[in-house]
Formats: sequence, structure tokens, C-alpha cells
Amino acid sequence: MTEGTISAVDTESEAEAGSGTEGTLARLEQEGDIAADYLEGLLDIADLDGDIDMDVEGDRALVSIVGEGSDRSLQRLVGHDGEVLEALQELTRLAVHRETGERSRLMLDVAGFRARKRSELAALGAEAAEQVKSTGEQVKLRPMTPFERKVVHDAVAAAGLRSESEGEEPERCVVVLPR
Repeated sequence: MTEGTISAVDTESEAEAGSGTEGTLARLEQEGDIAADYLEGLLDIADLDGDIDMDVEGDRALVSIVGEGSDRSLQRLVGHDGEVLEALQELTRLAVHRETGERSRLMLDVAGFRARKRSELAALGAEAAEQVKSTGEQVKLRPMTPFERKVVHDAVAAAGLRSESEGEEPERCVVVLPR
């Protein structure tokens, strides 16, 4: 090969490597597109009105189903304490996996449920951290889903303390520890 000539192997290697962030962003955007198509089909089958919003946050694709105004019909996709939402998220991840062959960490929100829950959990984590700081005693919180625990762990870390998860699913909970 002469100098200045790029082989197909070199080009493929560079394309696979992407430019790091750009390759990851493109992959996450593709996940969002696949998820949006899947969810639009589901909304059509269920005869529900909703718009799909897509975003990328950190290393996750975020897909939201939003309704117009106070459209309560989407609440059926949330279910009691987000149980239906969790199941729908897993089905959506499976649809992405089927198309890409890659495991997805996609996060789904419906009617702002997960955003509200995140805010409540961050406040709970901050309150628990303050209680631990004032008493010097560890605080054990109620059992939570992996999503809920992650939000609480992040809030506790932001307050300058550490936390751990203990127990077995579905009774796994966060314990906030003194320094």
C-alpha cells in the first residue's frame, strides 16, 4: 500500500470507533428512533393520543410520551406507582434490542410520571442525608426499584454522604451512612 492510501480495513476501524462521543450519540439517537416507532405503534393499537419526545442524557436515550393538557388517558400506561410504565419500558428495551442486537438502557417516561418521581426521590435522599448528618445514625429507607435507588444514591452523594443498597429484590432498599 502506498503512503496516503487508506485501506477499507482502516476506514472500517475508524468508523466503528467513531469519534467516541459522536458514535455513542448516534447509537443513542438510533435507540430513541426505534423506541419511538415501537411506542407510536402501541399508542395506535391502544387508541391513545400522545406525542413522543426523544432526548439523550448522559449514556441513555430518553423517550417520553406526553399528552395534551391534562390528558388522563395516558395514566393507564403508568399504572399503580409506575408498574405499567416499568413493564412498558422493558418491552421497549426489548424492541430496541431486537433491532440493534445491543442491550439498551433506554429510559421511558409517560405523562411526566418519572420526572415527578425523580424530583420526589431527590428530596427524599436529601432529607435522609440531613437526618444522618444531624443524628450521626444511619437511615434505612423503604424498598425501591433500581431507578428509585439510583436517584436517591445520587442525591445522597450530592449532599456529601455515602449510601449503599441492601437486601434482595423486590425488598432492596437504600441505607444512608454517616461519614
